[in-house]
Amino acid sequence: MNSPLVVLDTPALYYRSFYALPDTVRNASGMPVNAIRGVLDTVATLMQDLGSTRVIAAMDADWRPAFRTAIVPEYKAARVTDHERGTETPELLEPQVPVLTELLRLAGIPIASIDGTEADDVIASIVAQHAGTTREAGTTQDSGTTQDSGTTEVVIVSPDRDLLSLLGPDRSASVYRPRKGGVWERVTHADLPALYGVEGGTQYRMLAALRGDPSDGLAGVPGIGEKTAAKLLAGYGDLEQIFGAARASLSSHGLSPRRRENILAHEDLVRRTFEVMTCREDLPVEAVVTAADDVPDHTDTAGFTSLAQQHAVDRSAGRLLAALDRTARDAAVAGAAGPARGGPGRGGPARGGPARGGPAGASAYPGALPWPAGPVYGFDLETTGVNPFEARIVSAALVPFENGRPAPAREWLLDPGVSIPEAAIAVHGITNARVRAEGTPAAAGVAEILDALAAVRDAGGVIVGHNIVYDLTVLRAEALRTGQSRAAEDVVGAVVDTLVIDKQVDTYRKGSRVLTALAARWGVELLDAHDATADAIAATAVALAIATQVPEVGRMDAAALHAAQIGWKRDQAASFQAYLRAKRDPHAVISGSWPFEG
Repeated sequence: MNSPLVVLDTPALYYRSFYALPDTVRNASGMPVNAIRGVLDTVATLMQDLGSTRVIAAMDADWRPAFRTAIVPEYKAARVTDHERGTETPELLEPQVPVLTELLRLAGIPIASIDGTEADDVIASIVAQHAGTTREAGTTQDSGTTQDSGTTEVVIVSPDRDLLSLLGPDRSASVYRPRKGGVWERVTHADLPALYGVEGGTQYRMLAALRGDPSDGLAGVPGIGEKTAAKLLAGYGDLEQIFGAARASLSSHGLSPRRRENILAHEDLVRRTFEVMTCREDLPVEAVVTAADDVPDHTDTAGFTSLAQQHAVDRSAGRLLAALDRTARDAAVAGAAGPARGGPGRGGPARGGPARGGPAGASAYPGALPWPAGPVYGFDLETTGVNPFEARIVSAALVPFENGRPAPAREWLLDPGVSIPEAAIAVHGITNARVRAEGTPAAAGVAEILDALAAVRDAGGVIVGHNIVYDLTVLRAEALRTGQSRAAEDVVGAVVDTLVIDKQVDTYRKGSRVLTALAARWGVELLDAHDATADAIAATAVALAIATQVPEVGRMDAAALHAAQIGWKRDQAASFQAYLRAKRDPHAVISGSWPFEG
């Protein structure tokens, strides 16, 4: 099968970013760029998660198409914020949309916008005409090799549930949608019965027509919510059978006298709502689908970078360029197959570690440090909780390594501005009284941490941590929360995550993979777990031990190892998700985002 064709519901994504990120994120001229930054970061993450550079940005040419308002005049009428211009776009978002559109175009991503239609209609046409169709075998432009024909899988990226109506048993399509905590959930046709009690996309549209959608000005039937609508459809099959049952005064499947009365009184409205919710599938989309096959080859890197710098989103733009780089992606995929096969047998490298020594059980790395490009630093945070999007930083440590041994660390104690829960205090031992008496205010402390990481990046350095995706995601959230002038993504360069590389090189080892377990496995002493400095030192020592015993890892340069970990983490998450869905929870979702969560 070819890599999936990723279709962005771009308006839904930029609204989501606009409301999720503070409008204090601005360019040099003072224009908010929160929606731009959020979409660029989201698309970069998605490209990494989905392992594809085939992407289309669907746009609204008309957010209230005449063919829909002719059926239901109230359609989206309540959303109009400026009646003279007939727009719903908030004032602070409006100037961001053309900039975002141009950035996506310069990135090589085809913009799909067709006069008189919404993005939903473009998406529906792509799904109807291409999901599940066979693509012809041919020669790829980048490699000159013959590509096998296969089925096109379409992944719709949208928080809008209405697009679930496009799923069907004869379509290789799914909806990739955000959930709480930065997790993304992939919904297929097969998931609809368990999630909504309907048998497919068409039944979901019937459910939505019965339930209504007040945000779109679609009233639905009074007294019929989502669960009742699903029960009626499960019992009668479709809208026509429900209307017939109501006229025949049937009372099964929840069809009470009051509901029969309401259904018949609103029959015409339900029919019109169903029609309004039905997307067009006949739009000319072949050209944009073809263009999506070669997105990296159409990228105007200079123009893209210049515009991104002009609007202070250059770091996010860099992430997107890296995600769309086919060569880097393929190298990561190829690298993912390498170190995991090293060492004796399936278990990876032989046990035993390098000589111990140095403060806090640090290990000396023989000869020059690995990942040539600059200095190596351990990094760790202690926080108020386990949710990286809500946790506040309590302490932090950045530890330089010289000749394989830790040098004096830079440490921070922050007053998070909220009460530290007892459960967190029990882990790291830092009390509320201490941070109030000794801690740096959160905004100032976060700024210092960002500055320190920027200095490491500028020196070509490598940041090492255990499950560092958690720490970096906390830092990103704190930077936004405290109104920093730059994001965490802007200051982080090459990253090494001991959790990711340990899973890769010793895949089949049983047991825990917390830092204390990894320290024991790789011959590293960890004397004070859950102290930021001790954890940063131990994680770096573990990484150096792996580099010693697994030459494939030690010989990689920093950029190659960083790129490889993106693929490794994605594959590890997919494998664990498949296990959970088979054994415990059929709807389990494990994020493969790295080095930042979703």
